[in-house]
Amino acid sequence: MSLIEVKNVTKCFGNTTALKNVTLTFESNKIYGLLGRNGAGKSTLLSLITNKNFPTYGQVLIDGQPVKENDAVLKKVYCMTEQSLYPDSMTVKEVLKWTKDFYPETDCEYALALADKFALNIKKKIKTLSTGYSSIYKIIVALSCNAPILLLDEPVLGLDANYRDVFYREILDNYSKKPKTIVISTHLIEEAAGIIENVAIIKNGEIIMDDSAYNALNAGVTVTGPVSVVDSFIKGRKVLGSDNLGGMKSAYLLDKLDGVSLVQGIEVSRLNLQSLFIHLTNS
Repeated sequence: MSLIEVKNVTKCFGNTTALKNVTLTFESNKIYGLLGRNGAGKSTLLSLITNKNFPTYGQVLIDGQPVKENDAVLKKVYCMTEQSLYPDSMTVKEVLKWTKDFYPETDCEYALALADKFALNIKKKIKTLSTGYSSIYKIIVALSCNAPILLLDEPVLGLDANYRDVFYREILDNYSKKPKTIVISTHLIEEAAGIIENVAIIKNGEIIMDDSAYNALNAGVTVTGPVSVVDSFIKGRKVLGSDNLGGMKSAYLLDKLDGVSLVQGIEVSRLNLQSLFIHLTNS
């Protein structure tokens, strides 16, 4: 089943409120994008789902069961973070062996095949790996452990464009063969947009968008044209932001413009996910 329910969750650290009354559902067998600026609350939310932190108010459930102090439920989740979960004196090969102890369904043969794809020497110790290869070994562990829920916090940190492409392709291949719930928290929004089915955007600890990627991609438009014409056209509409260059202006609208007869001299294009995110989360 692998359904995650976050119900009316608030998390405070002293006088700082990291999450404010967050209600969110990650449905079974879907790929989610969890998006937010630095400090928005993404990592805090993932830490609550994995019981590394506890809500100040509210609760987190997996398959209807509270995650708090619940090992049986937490075994369904693998969370990849920037922090390593294993002693840095271990080799990658030893990490794979240990992972199988915690996640008995780990496919070591698949892990070795991934190591070949990413050109990772499994005899190397974790502490000797570069930032990119540190991310790669964590990706390999995450994909091969066969947990029904994968939480991936900045999974492509330090990866070059080629290996990021390998990662996205492998996520889709893995998901198509063994569907699971995948939550990807990333700053490289436009790259991940091609594999995300649903989008959750956090701003200042609150959810400001929770929708399908299709609806998100069709939620906004860019209107470009002469300044005076654009200014007249956007009057009364929900404007997220704008840019001026010479006598031309681009305005970003939270508007589908369905059935609108456009003014001559104005061009309209769809607002991509990254642009939508930037303008929704600007102060």
